[in-house]
Amino acid sequence: MNATEKIKSELQNLPDKPGIYQFFDKEGKIIYIGKAKSLKKRVSSYFNRQNYENAKLKILVRRIFEIRHIIVDTESDALLLENSLIKKYQPRYNINLKDDKTFPWICIKNEDFPRVFTTRTRINDGSVYFGPYTSAFTVRTLLELIREIYPLRTCKLKLTEENISENKFKVCLEYHLGNCKGPCVGLQNHNDYQASIDQIKSILKGGMSDVINHLKVQMQEFSKNFQYEEAGKVKEKIRSLEKFQLKSTVVNPKIDNLEVFSIVQDEKNAYVNYLKVKHGSIVQAQNVEIVKKLEETKEDLLSFVILDIRDSLKSDSPEIILPFILHLPGINARIKVPEKGDKVKLLELSLRNAKYFMLDKKKQAMVQNPIKALDRKLETMKSDLHLSQNPVHIECFDNSNIQGTNPVAACVVFKNLKPAKKDYRHYNIKTVVGADDFGSMKEVIYRRYKRLLEENETLPQLIVVDGGKGQLSSAVSSLEKLNLRDKIAIIGIAKRLEEIYFPGDSVPLYLDKNSESLKVIQALRNEAHRFGINFHRQKRSGSMISSELETISGIGDKTIEILIAKFGSVESLKKARYSEVVSTIGEKKANLMWKSFNLKTT
Repeated sequence: MNATEKIKSELQNLPDKPGIYQFFDKEGKIIYIGKAKSLKKRVSSYFNRQNYENAKLKILVRRIFEIRHIIVDTESDALLLENSLIKKYQPRYNINLKDDKTFPWICIKNEDFPRVFTTRTRINDGSVYFGPYTSAFTVRTLLELIREIYPLRTCKLKLTEENISENKFKVCLEYHLGNCKGPCVGLQNHNDYQASIDQIKSILKGGMSDVINHLKVQMQEFSKNFQYEEAGKVKEKIRSLEKFQLKSTVVNPKIDNLEVFSIVQDEKNAYVNYLKVKHGSIVQAQNVEIVKKLEETKEDLLSFVILDIRDSLKSDSPEIILPFILHLPGINARIKVPEKGDKVKLLELSLRNAKYFMLDKKKQAMVQNPIKALDRKLETMKSDLHLSQNPVHIECFDNSNIQGTNPVAACVVFKNLKPAKKDYRHYNIKTVVGADDFGSMKEVIYRRYKRLLEENETLPQLIVVDGGKGQLSSAVSSLEKLNLRDKIAIIGIAKRLEEIYFPGDSVPLYLDKNSESLKVIQALRNEAHRFGINFHRQKRSGSMISSELETISGIGDKTIEILIAKFGSVESLKKARYSEVVSTIGEKKANLMWKSFNLKTT
């Protein structure tokens, strides 16, 4: 596969999920890192010809040899992950590199009476940091709420027990405004103050429900007192907090220098995802595909990959997060299977990436070898539907009538699981009067296969009837009449629960909703329904124009047929130019019509 085909395959298989993408050149060097709300849409946009007018972008796209991606939960996570990876790799085309002060944090200072404030610089002095946050408005909202609910000091005084007992300080304006309880003069003791700090930590860790409920009560009070402007401000705070995810799966400043491995597998291959986390950020990600040779267990496979990756990267991470316990001789690291917290979220993120990697590989294989993929799908249908041969040629039938008028039927044909539209057929029901679906199905099946037999045409391996046991029985009776019952497999699909019926079996088959076989049958049924409805609409419009024109003396069936073909409906006919109608049916008949419609001839 050349580079162009490789890129095309990778674009087709990108997920419609938030995450970051990495562009690599031929030497395997990262040349660009970006974030996306939808990886599929964003990355595909680089290869839109309209963007080629940008010279720099054109050069970048020309150098792309490989695309890799990492999925995350939210856009905020993508922004943070992009930031950490750009700082690590400094790709050539990421010219707007952001430094460590890009995102704000909320700091609870390591003091006797801790202050709570926002900062863009983290200092390793024992203080507790929450973030980083991608929204400055969210940070302001959180701090306003905290200070409103919990009066805290904002001064930088050294509030030691000794200084307070010696009365070195006096209360300030914040105390008189009710924003502080005066710990500087002993009016609030350390235990009471620390209780507030513990609750604030709980809020910042994700316990937002109490705060949001408090705000909702406050908003209702403002609204009852006709303070709509204040209520609106509170509503904005609620909206901001509800949207924001405090428990980021990407960043937690307490997590440092660990590795995460996860594995998924199928019959022939295993797929491993690796994440490296330092200083709370994912700084490296890698996917590995393993072709199984023998009956290796997932424990054996994962052990092999862990040893290989750690050796190639010269890793010395003291902790490894895994989905199950492994014994890894020679590795000086703690093996941990997390049960809760941020490490569980990291493991879940790694597992999702491993699953997407497996799906990507399978999709690429299908693109590269469509014949093999088709054979697999046909074999699956043969097995699921208990057929004697692969259903290369399938035909599906649907009846259509509204309140018993203009009954029609449609036959659609799929060959190699794709629509063969030149073989589609419409049928006007001739022998059935009114809304008789069973009789209509019996007629159209008989007519269709009697014609194929007479013309020595190829018969399908499978017939799909849109309907339950009644329609299926009617279709089977026609096949028996033509001595085709043992030559063609036939099933019915009922709309209510998508159950599959087989001839002579009252118990239906329920295929999994994600089954490829069911999706093919549904596609056939939907296409037959669409094709039949369109034909029925044409018939109805033709009937309406016929009935109105039939009341005009001097206008016969042949003329009506010409008008239907030309104008389609009475409304279109009335809006047409008089000269156009004259050229179609002659001046004498046009005059008769125009008088009947009470229209002027000029």
